[in-house]
Amino acid sequence: MKFADVLRRLDAYPRTLDDFSVRTVGGAAVTIISTSIISLLIFLEVLNYMQPTLNEELFVDTTRDHKLRINLDVTLHNLACNYISLDAMDSSGDTHLRVDHDVFKHRLDLNGEPLKETPIKEIVAVSPPNKNVTCGSCYGAEHNATHCCNTCEDVLDAYRLRKWTVAVDKIEQCKGKYKRSDEDAFKEGCRIQGHLEVNRMAGSFHFAPGKSFSIRQFHIHDFQFSNVKLSHTINHLSFGEKIEFAKTHPLDGLRVDVAETKSEMFNYYLKIVPTLYMRGNSDGEPIYTNQFSVTRYRKDLSDRERGMPGIFFSYELSPLMVKYAERHSSFGHFATNCCSIIGGVFTVAGILAVLLNNSWEAIQRKLEVGKLS
Repeated sequence: MKFADVLRRLDAYPRTLDDFSVRTVGGAAVTIISTSIISLLIFLEVLNYMQPTLNEELFVDTTRDHKLRINLDVTLHNLACNYISLDAMDSSGDTHLRVDHDVFKHRLDLNGEPLKETPIKEIVAVSPPNKNVTCGSCYGAEHNATHCCNTCEDVLDAYRLRKWTVAVDKIEQCKGKYKRSDEDAFKEGCRIQGHLEVNRMAGSFHFAPGKSFSIRQFHIHDFQFSNVKLSHTINHLSFGEKIEFAKTHPLDGLRVDVAETKSEMFNYYLKIVPTLYMRGNSDGEPIYTNQFSVTRYRKDLSDRERGMPGIFFSYELSPLMVKYAERHSSFGHFATNCCSIIGGVFTVAGILAVLLNNSWEAIQRKLEVGKLS
């Protein structure tokens, strides 16, 4: 029994006999309030434990081998699809003319309603096999003796590679193909959707009226009207996958309206910040995407200002990368926080209960002796 007596002396939580404990209404109120606070704080701690925290990190970007993916969805409200060219160029001088082979064009009426037909997808592809074994002339633009141009697209591509000007009406393969009236350009609208993959360096892309050509390092659009109304809506623009909490799509939903008689040049200057998103689960693949900020500028061309009507996007990449990494709290950290909540709230509640009881007893004594006025 001596060992048991020694062990009892180590008890840090001795029990008080019920005859010596006094239960008060103030103590009960403090107990109810403190228990409610503990329950609320532990519930919030459980929610915090279940949700991962997001840590940010900034470092030099070394992933220059990735291609830059441009996701776009733009609506031009007053220009028909057949009169819109989408061109891209990077700082290395690599020009991609009419890169709409990765882009769908949806014809719209002037009210923005889609017309009942299949979306247009212009594909720069190999021509189907021709049963005629004759070799079409490239009109001097062939790169070797066996080069044949059996279609109009073959001739135009050969001229673009040579950077020569081309008279479409004098090419036999193109006769009857490009007959159109520019008056029809303003009777419809067009929604352009798709994606581009370009070199990961500074560059630009634009929407402009007319067919595009490159002649002696000059970029030309064949269009006869000087006043072109380019009211447009940027439904979506991003450079990679979309992340809701990041600024990967700040231009989404932007609408720009133009007066009836105005021809304007719209410039969007984009500063792209490469972004890496690491999910909390170990099985999740890292997401390489890009955030960007934008500066807008519009230029009125009605007063003989230099420029071409169109919507121009110029972008450059930051040398720094932002990394978002999800982190889950450990169970030990969660248990420690719960214990600190219970112990801290009960300690503060005990102090408040003692202060309330002592204050009430002091007031009662003064009332008994008649000293409280």
